[in-house]
Amino acid sequence: MRWVLLGVMLAMLLSMLDNMVVSTAMPTIVGDLGGLEHISWVVTAYTLVTAVTTPVWGKLGDLVGRKSMYLASIAVFIVGSALCGAAQSMDELIAFRIVQGIGAGGIGAGAFALIGALVPPRERGKYQGMTASVMAIGTIGGPLLGGFITDHWDWRWAFYINLPLGLISLVWLALMLRTPVQHIKAKIDWLGISLLTVAITAVVLAATWAGTTYSWGSWQILSLGAVAVIGLVLFVRVEQRVGEPLLPLSVFTNHRNYPLAMAMILVAGVVMFGGGLYLPLFQQTVQGASATNSGLLMLPMMIPVVLVSTLAGKVMSATGRYKIFPVVGAAFLTVGLGLLATMDTGTSRLLTGLYMVFVGIGLGFTLQMASTIAQNSVALRDMGAAMSSVNLFRTLGGSLGVAVFGSLFTRATQSHLPVTGGADASVLRNLPRGAKEAYFDAVAVGTSHIFLTGAILCALAFLAALLVIEVPLKGAGVPAPADTAENTPVVTAA
Repeated sequence: MRWVLLGVMLAMLLSMLDNMVVSTAMPTIVGDLGGLEHISWVVTAYTLVTAVTTPVWGKLGDLVGRKSMYLASIAVFIVGSALCGAAQSMDELIAFRIVQGIGAGGIGAGAFALIGALVPPRERGKYQGMTASVMAIGTIGGPLLGGFITDHWDWRWAFYINLPLGLISLVWLALMLRTPVQHIKAKIDWLGISLLTVAITAVVLAATWAGTTYSWGSWQILSLGAVAVIGLVLFVRVEQRVGEPLLPLSVFTNHRNYPLAMAMILVAGVVMFGGGLYLPLFQQTVQGASATNSGLLMLPMMIPVVLVSTLAGKVMSATGRYKIFPVVGAAFLTVGLGLLATMDTGTSRLLTGLYMVFVGIGLGFTLQMASTIAQNSVALRDMGAAMSSVNLFRTLGGSLGVAVFGSLFTRATQSHLPVTGGADASVLRNLPRGAKEAYFDAVAVGTSHIFLTGAILCALAFLAALLVIEVPLKGAGVPAPADTAENTPVVTAA
């Protein structure tokens, strides 16, 4: 089982490394390609497509076979990475990030579904050390690797580095992964897929453009809001009637723990993506850190995630108790982000690192436990669709967070941009002192608004954690034998 899970987690590492490496390299990428005003779109386009495709990959995994869909998603991700590395403009990079996002949606959906099917909730703590090790390599090694690449190599290697790791993942999983036999004949919910795509796209575009490109009360933003609401209402109606829904609504209504877990995961996505993008930008711009040093300066947040996640997993497996962890985690997140919101141009790196420790502890207590609560609330038959919702809400939270944060940041800095194309370190060094200080002040204000918004959201997640009902964790007997081969069922198009 450990060898099988190691292959699954190796593919998860692929997308985790990409997020961290690209976040650290973004200031250098903007300095080369220009377009600082579009920095959020490099992440927003990726997370938007990931969110849209996640439930599709998850459902296809339930119907067609999780192994084949997982391998296909890794292949798409590798192609997208190669294209991103060859991008010659910010527009091309954003377009190729969409291809990457399609593959990432399948990696996230497949990984959670496979882990959910192979390891019952009560036993997941036994393998928490493996998950924590992957998180350590991804969250700690990612920023370091990103900093090293941007300081010593070309930033394009931030994407090319995915190619050898992706190929290793493909071969490993092709040889080692075995999934349960499936004999399912069902129609694919194309109408549900289309409606969910429209609704999610409208929400993310509204969050991205509101307050910057268009005012909050403009007809463009109001129209997108209306499209999102109508699309969501129609999606719910369709899911209630089709025989094989894209997202079975029963997983949201059978037990209140599932929607509460989704709320916590949504907020965690906001914190992870937003903090991962704008903390390195603040450290490199205001605090004068190099790309490599900004990666090292992320360690105070990343190390507690690994340590706390491992500890919580062991306690959960030994006692079967878990509610206390997301409650404490959401409280730490609220305090940590509130402290980060107080940063200004005079804040030291040491103090910033201390604040980040609170955020890391919060994420360590919240992320894994919220996923376990969600898994413990659904049947194995719906595991793919249900666990893809976990990744959907995480990536949707990240997409919305980056979009809203990008709007707040752009509004604070757009009148202080030193040049039209961007503001890399070499440009900032040559600025007049007054212009440089004004820009640093604007960046500090923008990041302060970002973390204050995050703190408010984490306070809401704290309330959701308090409402969780602690029910016994499901025990062994759910996973299929590791040597059971996968058969492809018959699937017809609607």
